[in-house]
Amino acid sequence: MQLQIGIDGMHCASCSANVEKSLKVLPGVVSAHVNLALEEAQVEYDERKLDQARIFKSITDLGFKVRDSVHLGEDEQIQKMQIARQRMSISWVITGLVLILMIPHMFLGSSIFGHTVDAWLMFALSLASMIIAARHVYRSAYKSLISKSANMDVLIALGTISSLMVAPLSLFVKNIQAQDFAGIAAMILSFHLTGRYLESRAKGKASQAIRKLMSLGAKTAIILVDNEEQEVPIQQIQRGDVFVVKPGSKVPTDGEIVYGSSTLDESIATGESLPVTRNVGDPVLGATVNLDGYFRAQATKVGSDTFLAQVIRMVSEAQHSKVPIQLLADKVTAIFVPAIMVLAILVFTAWIVFPAFMTLIAAAINSIIPLSLPAEGLAAALMATIATLVIACPCALGLATPTALMVGSGLGAQRGILIRNSEALQRMKDVDTVLFDKTGTLTKGKPELVKQHSFKGTDQQNLSIAYALEAKSEHPLANAINSKAEDMNLKATPVEGFKATFGKGIQGEIEGKKYFLGNFAWLESLGFALSSGSSDASFAYAGKIYLASENSILAEFFVADTIKEEAGDVIKTLHQIGVKTIMMSGDNAATARAIADLCGIDEVIANVLPAHKAKKVQELQKSGRVVAMVGDGINDAPALKQADIGIAMGVGTDIAIEASDITILRGDLHLIPTALRLSVKTFAKIRQNLFWAFFYNLVAIPLAAFGVLHPVIAEMAMALSSVTVVSNANLLKRSFAKSK
Repeated sequence: MQLQIGIDGMHCASCSANVEKSLKVLPGVVSAHVNLALEEAQVEYDERKLDQARIFKSITDLGFKVRDSVHLGEDEQIQKMQIARQRMSISWVITGLVLILMIPHMFLGSSIFGHTVDAWLMFALSLASMIIAARHVYRSAYKSLISKSANMDVLIALGTISSLMVAPLSLFVKNIQAQDFAGIAAMILSFHLTGRYLESRAKGKASQAIRKLMSLGAKTAIILVDNEEQEVPIQQIQRGDVFVVKPGSKVPTDGEIVYGSSTLDESIATGESLPVTRNVGDPVLGATVNLDGYFRAQATKVGSDTFLAQVIRMVSEAQHSKVPIQLLADKVTAIFVPAIMVLAILVFTAWIVFPAFMTLIAAAINSIIPLSLPAEGLAAALMATIATLVIACPCALGLATPTALMVGSGLGAQRGILIRNSEALQRMKDVDTVLFDKTGTLTKGKPELVKQHSFKGTDQQNLSIAYALEAKSEHPLANAINSKAEDMNLKATPVEGFKATFGKGIQGEIEGKKYFLGNFAWLESLGFALSSGSSDASFAYAGKIYLASENSILAEFFVADTIKEEAGDVIKTLHQIGVKTIMMSGDNAATARAIADLCGIDEVIANVLPAHKAKKVQELQKSGRVVAMVGDGINDAPALKQADIGIAMGVGTDIAIEASDITILRGDLHLIPTALRLSVKTFAKIRQNLFWAFFYNLVAIPLAAFGVLHPVIAEMAMALSSVTVVSNANLLKRSFAKSK
């Protein structure tokens, strides 16, 4: 069973790592992923060995709270930002008073009320900031320590408490000045809370996509009860209920129209901007907008089975899954806080035991990077230790990958590209071969009359006769002729003596004259002969239907499953970015090659039986190709699963979609190169974020340890590092838009 859990109280990457670790050790847990950016966990477990209560308890035992709702709604996100802003504002008001007392001492060597009084006032103000604005930090640190899982708040708490305690310590140790340390705690907290606020804003932007999807659904539905309209909450609608949709309102759930017709805006579901007309018998999707008509529909899917719910689930699963590139960051994060606590002890010891050596290295660093020379003796040891505690930042490492994935998968969903998991998003950038199924993927999946050649009479006369013969047939080839005739406003003449020969053709009398319509072999068996060849060899890929009367063939009709309009442009785009294209078809080689040539495809694999498609994919992989398979039918599912990336066209079957890694919602081939670009751009951002996160810690921690960074400057850098990686992830929206 799979369970998604909303978690409040996770402040850093160590928090999410600790929750994930506690979930994974539970008996019966198959997998557990915790996403700090989304503040959610996704757990797959065996319900015979484990229940939800035990899972929730493992989270609350760590000091976190399980949310009632899984996803953070927009109101909740705004509330979190408001609380973060309020804490930041209070802290800065207090810090402003500290600065009034600190600046004369730092720059003028003087005081306002005397050095001792100023120091104790700064002590009192710092203590007030800790109690009023930042008490949640210390509460979190305490819960983290008693659960034996140190988090980032432990480092902040140790750093600020250490700096605050210097004032009482100065009463007993004469070579440290209380005023040098008393205000540091307040300033550290102000920068820390500012970073938290900016981070919450950036995270809110990163998670906009899934919140927008969640907000799309209707909140209520009008259902018919004993032929009376009754408005009910959307949760109460049941499968089989008949619901009413009025002009301008949202369709409450997936259904099928049983009365009326209308034009619907389905762009939120398919990405297609043009409205579509829906009539009796047509399906409608929940959350789409009824533009003008009135209709009634019967609910076919409700709740978690609806199209919108499935889209939300796929996007959420993609955002929760982890990519291989994230594994190193996770390993570092898991041991980060304990390692920094040990390092802080070593730094303090080194400054006490080897002060001359540490001062010499600090001076050398300062000569290369002019920062500030450290204090001396115990003051230097305290400054370096506090700076080491507050500058270390696992948050940047923990946020680097998930925030970029959130933005990337969200951008995909907005464009009609559903990515099942983040590993697929990573692999997509390495694809060098795209293998297309023909029918329904490159083609429209519906035969059309693409060419007509008349041997006798006019094209219109012969089409009118064929239409009369085929008017009542539902055969796909008949539909091609009928659709063309209807487009030309032709009328179907009554037919007498109608007779059909299965798999061969039909015949009948029109106004006393007998006509035959079918394949050439059948007509030849009846004694007809073709007096002249086909008019156009370029339509060799099309099937031919012949119309005959008495002793002569009147016309030939070329019927084919036509190529999608965008196919040629898409193939050209793929070639421009260095991707090889192959078409796989069950057609004979000549027919398949003719269709491939129309699209500009490099290679053709013809005469492929449905059962052998997966084997063909495997052969390409063995030759060293990274293969993306694009298909839409049930018989494509094994090949989609075998491919490095399976791409299902959303107009296809549920089985094909379930077997795929990526689903193209509206069947638009343009979205395939778009998905490739999205993968490349997303992972460029991930690499940038991870580089910055590792580089920051590798440079900043030694500078702090050797005392050349003041603790306040260190905390500013720490806050900036987290905000930077989240903001950089959000820049993906801009860079991806420019690449289109």
